[in-house]
Amino acid sequence: MPITLLSLSIIHLIMVFIFILLPSILWIIALIDILKSNFKEANGKIIWVLLVIFLPILGSILYFAIGKNQKIK
Repeated sequence: MPITLLSLSIIHLIMVFIFILLPSILWIIALIDILKSNFKEANGKIIWVLLVIFLPILGSILYFAIGKNQKIK
C-alpha cells in the first residue's frame, strides 16, 4: 500500500497528539489540581508547583503517582 498524503497527515496528527497535546493536557490538569488543593506539609504546594513547572512531563507523572496522596482530603 503506497503512502499517500492523507495517510501521512493522519500519522502526523497522531504523533502531535501523543507527543505534544497529551503531555500539555496532563501538565495543565496537574497544575490546576495542585493550585486548588491543600497539602499536609506547609511547603508541599510550592514544591509540587516548581517540580511540575521545571520538569513538566516527569513532574506531572510524579504528582499523579505520589503527590495526590499528600493532599488533605
